[in-house]
Amino acid sequence: MQTFDFIDTFQQAAPFPVLGTSIPTEAYLRLELSVDNPDFAHTDVPTYEGLETYIRHLLQASGAQVGYGGYNEHRIFYHQSPLFNDGTTPPRCIHLGVDLWLEAGAPVYAPLDGQVHSLAFNNQPLDYGTTVILEHELQGNRFWTLYGHLALSALENLQVGQRIKKEYPFAEIGARHENGGWVPHVHWQIILDLQGHSGDFPGVATLAEAPSYLQICPDPALLAPFLL
Repeated sequence: MQTFDFIDTFQQAAPFPVLGTSIPTEAYLRLELSVDNPDFAHTDVPTYEGLETYIRHLLQASGAQVGYGGYNEHRIFYHQSPLFNDGTTPPRCIHLGVDLWLEAGAPVYAPLDGQVHSLAFNNQPLDYGTTVILEHELQGNRFWTLYGHLALSALENLQVGQRIKKEYPFAEIGARHENGGWVPHVHWQIILDLQGHSGDFPGVATLAEAPSYLQICPDPALLAPFLL
C-alpha cells in the first residue's frame, strides 16, 4: 500500500468538483443513511421507492439540490441483495465511498487529470451498474478514483487508456435500469491500492474488513473539502 501524504497532495492539486461548479456549495445537504438514523424506524428504506421518497423529501424540505455523504457509514439497505448478503458469510454493510444523490443525466466531471483505467457494467442487484475507474498520478504517486451508478453512455464514449483532463464531463449519472437498480446518484471512491481489480472494486465492506479497506480508501471529501 502506498504511504504518501495524500491529504497534502490532494490539497495542492486543487481538485475540480465532481458535479461541477454550477451547483453552489450551499445547495449540498449532508444525508444520514446509517442504521443509527431514527427516521428509519418508520421509513421503508430497504425498498427503492422508500429510499427515493426519503431522499427527495429531505432535499425538497431543505431547498437543496444534492444529497451527499456515506463514507464509513453502516447501512442496512444492502441486505436485500445477495451481492452483499449471501446468507453464509457476514453481510457487507460499511460504505467505503461518498454518494452524491442527484437526478439521472447530471454530468460527472473529472476532479483531476488522469486516464481511463477500466470500464464495466456490473449489473447484479444493487451493484455499481455502469462503472468507470480513473487512474491518476500526483507528485509521482499513483492512485485511482471509482465512479459507480453511471449512465451506459460512458461505456460507449470512453476507452481504456483515454486521457481525461481535469474538469472534463466524462460521464452522467445513470437511471435505475443502468445504475444497478438504485435511486440516481454517483458513488465516488478513492483507492490507493487497486489490488489487481479492473472495472470493479468493493464499495461496501463487512464490519471485520472495514478497517483495512478504509486505510486504502480515504474519504473522497479530501478532494472536495466543502463536503467535510
